[in-house]
Amino acid sequence: MELEQYKKVQGIAKKVLASVKDLISEQDTEKTIAEKAEGLLSDFGAPDTWYHDVPAFVLLGTRSCLSISGRQYVPSLEKVGSTNLITVDLSPCIGDVWGDCARSFVVENGEITYEPSNEAFSEGLAVQSLLHQRMTEFVTPDTRFSQLFKFGNDFIKECGYQNLDFHSNLGHSIEKCIENRSFIDIQCHALLSQVSFFTFEPHIRKKEGSWGFKHENIYYFDNEGNVVEL
Repeated sequence: MELEQYKKVQGIAKKVLASVKDLISEQDTEKTIAEKAEGLLSDFGAPDTWYHDVPAFVLLGTRSCLSISGRQYVPSLEKVGSTNLITVDLSPCIGDVWGDCARSFVVENGEITYEPSNEAFSEGLAVQSLLHQRMTEFVTPDTRFSQLFKFGNDFIKECGYQNLDFHSNLGHSIEKCIENRSFIDIQCHALLSQVSFFTFEPHIRKKEGSWGFKHENIYYFDNEGNVVEL
């Protein structure tokens, strides 16, 4: 039953991300995109958030590489324009059941595209996809948060990228209370299987690059010990 509740909330987050991209225009800003995403979250049945009263954390353009806590986040009024990278990070909840999902969208010629012509965009998206693939190949129920931290950051460096997170972590456990999160950092030696769910959300930039990419999913281990995307 608990798994189904989490699938429902995370499913709403994914549905909103799939919908909001079709509402983004060249005239939009972080503020207006966040407002559109928040409206969709409410329409789909998850108007509340567990993350510092920030249901939709949007970064674009010159701020795509910015990494700050939701406590300090104020959406900017910089316009999307004809070429951009937009990250929308959603943190909905229904009661004490959390969702957590982020996607980076490429804008070329004023429209969202999944096949960008700009090499920096296409490579960044590909590295994010590969990171999640390699993570699922690496982790087992016996993997520790600190081990995933080292593996992920080593792979990011091998790809010629850097971790932009302000604490250098790569994700966290999904909890009932925000203060209880365990982070994928070097200090946390708990097993991933000791928590019900965890996020993997590397925020990366190519060395000396201009764009910060983020892709976030929630994962858990099934009864056979396989890691599964929620």
